[in-house]
Amino acid sequence: MEQVVVTGGGGFIGQGIVRALVARGCLVTVVGRRPYPELESLGVECCRGDIADAAFLREVCAGKDTVFHVAAKAGVWGKRSDYVATNVQGSRNVLAACLDQGVRALVYTSTPSVVFDRTDIEGGDEQLPYSRRPLCPYAATKIIAEQELLAADGTRLRTTAIRPHLVWGPGDRNLIPRLVERGRKGQLKIVGQGTNRVDISYIDNVVHAHLLAGENLHGEASAGGEAFFIGQDEPVLLWEWINSLFARIGVEPVTARVPFQAAYLAGAVSELLYGLCRVRREPKMTRFVAHQLAHSHWFDHGKARAILGYEQQVSSEEGLSRLTAWLSEQEG
Repeated sequence: MEQVVVTGGGGFIGQGIVRALVARGCLVTVVGRRPYPELESLGVECCRGDIADAAFLREVCAGKDTVFHVAAKAGVWGKRSDYVATNVQGSRNVLAACLDQGVRALVYTSTPSVVFDRTDIEGGDEQLPYSRRPLCPYAATKIIAEQELLAADGTRLRTTAIRPHLVWGPGDRNLIPRLVERGRKGQLKIVGQGTNRVDISYIDNVVHAHLLAGENLHGEASAGGEAFFIGQDEPVLLWEWINSLFARIGVEPVTARVPFQAAYLAGAVSELLYGLCRVRREPKMTRFVAHQLAHSHWFDHGKARAILGYEQQVSSEEGLSRLTAWLSEQEG
């Protein structure tokens, strides 16, 4: 990898990948919707544009050998058409630009949500089928994009997908800050029995997996056309992990409980009312969130170890220490 494009390079995962690539001496171009002075200061070229613009992407990908396609519309609420425009059509544009400009490797940032089908997943591997009943447009559109990008793998362009779960760590402006804010306000409740285990993925480990995938596609390409679950060595008890984080930063532990069926019903009603009233902000509860908070969803990482050589670089304990220090700095 020498000349690299990172779509969504200004985001949490994207910035991590960009910084790691720069540290390796790669020439990096970031595609994003705004300028990123903090990346430009590293010598990164920032191209302002939208992945919905096919001509723009073709121009950006000219002369490049690798693309990390991280950009996506995330979240669990919003118009399906918006998710389709970014996650499906945008990904098709990225793929077309790679093929048109002779890019050799395309690494796609996917999600385990593509296989979540409303039941517990305990040690599942990549043989799990795609969900037949996705509960949010994010999961539905990521399924389409992953299928199409992996199907495009061939001698002209090698493609692969990385499925990190619940990415966290210093620099996160979404998952952890929202969790802490709701915790401080006493707005969190344990959904269901509170014994569900989940995979979590420290940011450095996620970045490491992406770079391993890129290297593989430029080498033996055994990752071509394949998807990979990655995460920490061991899953965590979700609510125990949340409370351990809260204990470190002085937030009261979550002890209140709500039955899964009640949370699911509240999510269904919220979705209906928000849809009828055309409310754009995300409901506090949705059916998808209720399932995610109550069910186990952790995965076997054996395939990533065997093919990519993936091993976690930062343990969960060390990651918590780094995250706690970063949160303290933000509050200071």
